[in-house]
Amino acid sequence: MILYERVSWLSMIVRVQGSVVSRIWPRFVVTTAVSSVFTWLQRDPRFHFSLTVTPFVITGLPLGIILGFRNSASYDRFWDGRKLWGTLVNGSRTLVRQLDSYVAIDADDAAADVRAWRRDTAYRLVAFSHALCMHLRRAHDPETLRPLLPAAEVEALASEASPPAALVHRLGADVRTALQRGWVNPLHVPMFEATLVSLTDVVGGCERIKNTPTPISYLIFIHRAVALYCLLLPFGLVDTVQVFTPLVVFFISYALFSLDAIGDELDDPFRAGANALPIASIARNVEIYVRRRLGETDLPAPLPPIDGVML
Repeated sequence: MILYERVSWLSMIVRVQGSVVSRIWPRFVVTTAVSSVFTWLQRDPRFHFSLTVTPFVITGLPLGIILGFRNSASYDRFWDGRKLWGTLVNGSRTLVRQLDSYVAIDADDAAADVRAWRRDTAYRLVAFSHALCMHLRRAHDPETLRPLLPAAEVEALASEASPPAALVHRLGADVRTALQRGWVNPLHVPMFEATLVSLTDVVGGCERIKNTPTPISYLIFIHRAVALYCLLLPFGLVDTVQVFTPLVVFFISYALFSLDAIGDELDDPFRAGANALPIASIARNVEIYVRRRLGETDLPAPLPPIDGVML
């Protein structure tokens, strides 16, 4: 996610970082070049060929509606992903508060065991947030988890289809252990269960978005429709705007190709990109919060932006 300040209207117009120009410039350069060649050929009556603007007016309106609908659907996926990670942050804060409030540490021989259990459970919660980030980005970095989990557990996660779901399962086993040892009141177990259910729902919701992309047939149709519309547009404009045809095609193709590319940007909100959700930064913030609640002072720093981009 790109960090930016809401400054003047003009500065947003000339801003390059964050726009999709870097992705689409070959497309509208090609369409503009084709329209330039076509306009130049119209000077020779032997090559004169044109259509009326009516077909492009008729098809342009539904094409714009389709692009708008597609971008709206893609933004729903993006916002749904952000809400799920907001639920993860809230669930993590709730669970670490429950560990502090409902797990009694008495002045007896078991106090050290309870503290160790609470620390291990909190660290497993932190590992869960990092594991979900890596899972959604198709990454595998055991070194991120080694400071947080036993070595055997880190190795076991490598064979899991969904490491974050496996860690939530292990958190449930931690609560069961505390109940069996009398560290947690049975009346408080449903509260822990509700928090773990919310974390499970986060994993399932994120996997639903990640593993269910926009149907490929829909994307092919949109890409083809936009490309054909922009390439054929000079045939409908040349008799009307004449030498200005390449300029008009440039602006129209820029707008349509941009809308098409923005939909692609929003379709996968979890990828590591400039316009994606900063889930690695959110996971780091969860780690900082949890470890601070444990009373630790040697905390990791928040992830710094790289060229203005939070990852």
